[in-house]
Amino acid sequence: MVETSTQADAPAQPRTPLNRERILGTAVALADEGGVDALSMRRIAQALGVVPMALYKHVANKNELLDGMIDVVVGEIDPPAGHADWKTAVRRRVLSARRMLLRHPWAPGVIESRTKARATPTPAVMEYLDSMIGIFRSGGFPIDLVHHALHVMGSRLLGFSQELFEDTPGREPDPDAMPPEEMAARYPHLTELARAVAHDQESVVGSGCDDQFEFEFALDLTLDGLERLRLRLRDTP
Repeated sequence: MVETSTQADAPAQPRTPLNRERILGTAVALADEGGVDALSMRRIAQALGVVPMALYKHVANKNELLDGMIDVVVGEIDPPAGHADWKTAVRRRVLSARRMLLRHPWAPGVIESRTKARATPTPAVMEYLDSMIGIFRSGGFPIDLVHHALHVMGSRLLGFSQELFEDTPGREPDPDAMPPEEMAARYPHLTELARAVAHDQESVVGSGCDDQFEFEFALDLTLDGLERLRLRLRDTP
């Protein structure tokens, strides 16, 4: 008689290693289902089948978790379109960002709150903004006009409406901020912009924005656009 193996005799399946990518992916999925307010380390651990303390080897705290989640969803935005004019390239990426937000409705609030809390955006947001500045520069925009364009667009660059470039009084410097030389190498377009608008020309990051000027610039740009549309409609048979 041939003996049949039992289920108990079958070798145990190896457990998928716990890592930061799995934790962040699970956190994003849970936030998509129930919102970010209901998200906790305990819920993430339960979904992964581990004890909560195991998560802290990969994610130090809730803020680091949220920052990582931002980077996951921003990474879903389509890359720049090749051989497209600047307006088409910017429009396609912004609309891709908008579609990303529709998949992750919690993301705008988290991006807004973490942008205000951090001295610098998360790495994926930095890379995204740097590439967008590069599109404007390649399209012939002088750096000062890029600066004003970013103020006008604000978080529309990421698919929703909120001022991304406002100063937050009392915000602590980022202790983990990369050295200026490394930032310049990794984010050349952001560095160029920061140096152009900073009070201290030697600084890589800094304020220097004139709120009243940016407000009037955005207002005038909007009014000019509306006037062009009015004239176009008037002249349309």
